[in-house]
Amino acid sequence: MRIPRPARRIPADAPLVTGIRVIDMLFPVARGGAAVIPGGFGTGKTVVEQSLARLSDADIVVYVGCGERGNEMADLLASFRELLDPRTGAPLMDRTVLVVNTSNMPVAARETSIQLGITIAEYFRDQGYHVALLADSTSRWAEALREISGRLEELPGEEGFPAYLASRLAGFYERAGQVTTAGRPPRRGSITVVGAVSPPGGDFSEPVTQASLRLGGTFWALDTERAHARHFPAIGWLQSYSLYVERLTPWYRARVGADWDARRAEAIGLLARERQLLDIVELVGVDALPDEDRLTLEAARLMREVFLQQHALDPVDASRPLDVQFAALRAVLAAWHGMVAALRGGATIDEATSAPALRELERIKSWTGEGIPARLDGLATRLEGLP
Repeated sequence: MRIPRPARRIPADAPLVTGIRVIDMLFPVARGGAAVIPGGFGTGKTVVEQSLARLSDADIVVYVGCGERGNEMADLLASFRELLDPRTGAPLMDRTVLVVNTSNMPVAARETSIQLGITIAEYFRDQGYHVALLADSTSRWAEALREISGRLEELPGEEGFPAYLASRLAGFYERAGQVTTAGRPPRRGSITVVGAVSPPGGDFSEPVTQASLRLGGTFWALDTERAHARHFPAIGWLQSYSLYVERLTPWYRARVGADWDARRAEAIGLLARERQLLDIVELVGVDALPDEDRLTLEAARLMREVFLQQHALDPVDASRPLDVQFAALRAVLAAWHGMVAALRGGATIDEATSAPALRELERIKSWTGEGIPARLDGLATRLEGLP
């Protein structure tokens, strides 16, 4: 289990589509890449990973519950038998492998569980399947490694973890990738690794998080402040990043929109500007800001509440196709441009922020039926022409 199966690797050129807007549009992970989800207690790591298991476009999902509570794994097993795969209509368990290691099992079994999961993933990858391996969590795996190392009386490293912690993590994450199978005819298979990290007290400077950051291509930092504000998924857009954006841009331009990368950069810039303005507001108050900056705060609120916030159990909005996601992103940015244009055209700030089209924009998460992208594009046109 600790020795990777030989394979001919090829560059990753397509994303793992998850249906989650903040991931697919802002911080995508390549199919065959590696993502890290660090977050403190209650920030939603398990919910994000279970959402990926339910909603991603992977052919096979291998879910490793490493040191999880027994009732959580029992609930996961029961729910996956009842939930249906949106692509095939079959039960989700038909494409899911659960590797269960509960917190009351021996530490030796916990240390082995992740190795077993990646080996099973390689088995399906070599048959030409695209596999998503979800490990929850690598911190408990590292704690088991620390306990075993202590019993073997090995020289401890930082915070008592063994000195080879980083190399063991690297041996796990490097088994992700897209490959050409050895069979005839050759096919493409991939393993996308998503590892959750549970840093004590939400401290991202601890050894497991730092070692994982050097290995993952995508970093989804779960923000305690967002979670306490009931904003889920609580992925902090100022701390998160994706190193796969440049590689995936041709795919997105061909299938989503020629201006996807420009719109993505504009959205991240809007959210970064909001953070700067909020620091000023804490000192002087919102009324001291120029009107255009106040409109920027309003546009950022729409971006957060209309686009980024997404309920994992909502029957309508839990997952959206990429064309709907991108049309919603364009609509929110159009609202920003329209409000600023209206202000510059002589409207007051109250008039610019009270247009009926803006209230309609706030309800798009409940839209159902056919032709949603076209409806959103029509709404974006109206928003850009706000009076």
